[in-house]
Amino acid sequence: MNMQAVDMTLDNLHQVNIPTAEQGKWLDEELFSTNSLPVSAPEFIQEVLGKIMVWQGDDLPVSALPADGTFPTGTAKWEKRNVAQEIPVWEPDVCVQCSKCVMVCPHSAIRGKVYQESELANAPSAFKSVNAKDKDFNHQKFTIQVSPEDCTGCAICVNICPAKSKSEPTKKAINMAQQLPLREQEKQNWDFFLNLPNPDRRNLKLNQIRQQQLQEPLFEFSGACAGCGETPYLKLLTQLFGDRSVIANATGCSSIYGGNLPTTPWTTNADGRGPAWSNSLFEDNAEFGFGYRLSIDKQAEFAAELLQQLSSEVGDNLVHAILSAEQKNEADIWEQRERVALLKDKLDHILTAAIDANLKSKIINLKSIADYLVKKSVWIIGGDGWAYDIDFGGIDHVLASGRNVNILVMDTEVYSNTGGQSSKATPKAAVAKFAASGKPAPKKDLGLMAMNYGNVYVASVALGAKDDHTLKAFLEAEAYEGPSLIIAYSHCIAHGINMTTGMNHQKALIESGRWLLYRHNPLLKEQGKNPLQLDMRPPTQSVEASMYQENRFKMLTKSKPEIAKQLLEQAQAEVDARWQMYQYLADRNF
Repeated sequence: MNMQAVDMTLDNLHQVNIPTAEQGKWLDEELFSTNSLPVSAPEFIQEVLGKIMVWQGDDLPVSALPADGTFPTGTAKWEKRNVAQEIPVWEPDVCVQCSKCVMVCPHSAIRGKVYQESELANAPSAFKSVNAKDKDFNHQKFTIQVSPEDCTGCAICVNICPAKSKSEPTKKAINMAQQLPLREQEKQNWDFFLNLPNPDRRNLKLNQIRQQQLQEPLFEFSGACAGCGETPYLKLLTQLFGDRSVIANATGCSSIYGGNLPTTPWTTNADGRGPAWSNSLFEDNAEFGFGYRLSIDKQAEFAAELLQQLSSEVGDNLVHAILSAEQKNEADIWEQRERVALLKDKLDHILTAAIDANLKSKIINLKSIADYLVKKSVWIIGGDGWAYDIDFGGIDHVLASGRNVNILVMDTEVYSNTGGQSSKATPKAAVAKFAASGKPAPKKDLGLMAMNYGNVYVASVALGAKDDHTLKAFLEAEAYEGPSLIIAYSHCIAHGINMTTGMNHQKALIESGRWLLYRHNPLLKEQGKNPLQLDMRPPTQSVEASMYQENRFKMLTKSKPEIAKQLLEQAQAEVDARWQMYQYLADRNF
């Protein structure tokens, strides 16, 4: 087949006429020019990062680069790639405003907002809006908007859309259309959309996707594969907790699309707040993130000590309010930030009048760490190669510590970034590097191992199968005052699937029982309830029907059909046994 493909290229060669200078600008001149950057881009973007974007970085003098090695965040928005031949187009009259399309977008290129009708005064003529259906937004307008230059054209949003036109059944609320004729029009619409005010986070019902997805994402326009199964989870994390999250990232796909120069997708909100993100080695990221927790807790403890020592200067009421704040929801966090801002102002006034050197030292120290009095959300994230294999010992150590950390494993069931090698998360019968004859061993049950501790919150989620379950797990895990582990199924191009239908593959995975949806919440045990909740129905389709939708399994039926048959039978038996075991555990009240 490879030889045939090479021969066929010769039969299908055709000449491309390159226009002369007189006929118009050459295409490569347009693409490889920093002049294509928006005029609103900061000077550093124009003069430094812009040149690196167009492969002119070797021409930069060393003096142009930051002396301390730090680079600004939120720079991916300036790198307009224009890689999509087709982009999604919103049909307001068909839309049910469920926001599922926004939730699954791997690149944050499609977003929704509600706003007052008066905000449309200077809207472009092509800008679309409709009355908001949610009763909480009565008399407000609703818009779904696409960034045409940042969309990768994966069409997952179209695939997931549940709304269909009654008059045209093939027409959905989101449909793909050629990008080029829409580009300039939608660029204007996108710029206008970004300037519309974001809703007050304190008033949103975060347990409802249609409202929660109105939150601004602080992870946008990454260079991940079109249709990536990992990035929607990261986007969700930043929408929920991004303005106070501290993230330790394991080397892997998430470090390539998350921390590569010249641009980064991690960004900040209008207040300048966003995730603090750093990458560590494959083998020690859990320990690295654990260090975050220890450091933050110690600095918060020190800040509380200093605050109590300065109580007479600051005021007993403010000190008590800060130290007793619950900080359980968005409103609590906002109020605590207001108190800390007031504290800083008071410290400035006290410092101006202070004479005693010891008092000055305490004031300066407290002001430098006062922000640690606002709750920080620590997340340790990475792929299955990191979590199941290379740093499993570290993860086990962190879980056993009992400290309040959140671990997110984006499980692609293979070493995606380094070439598709088999990992301990790779399921039986899958073909991968070092498993050319199909992996003979079953997948490691990381969730069950973590549940054995008894005091660890554990959730197994799949966004494409049950999005509200995924949202609930993230909210519960972060709220749990102890170690939490979320194992998130992430479809991958290495599976040999059509990435457009990646969310459908996730659904088929659940329906066959190959992946389980559950939550293990130790708080339920304290209430006399079973902490394990199975959040899915019994499997309704065979393992074969699900597996052979993916080339990583199907290819074995071509190369080694007898082995494929044996492994399939074993895989079905193991899936049945695992389901029965989990059902047994969930039905009992331990």
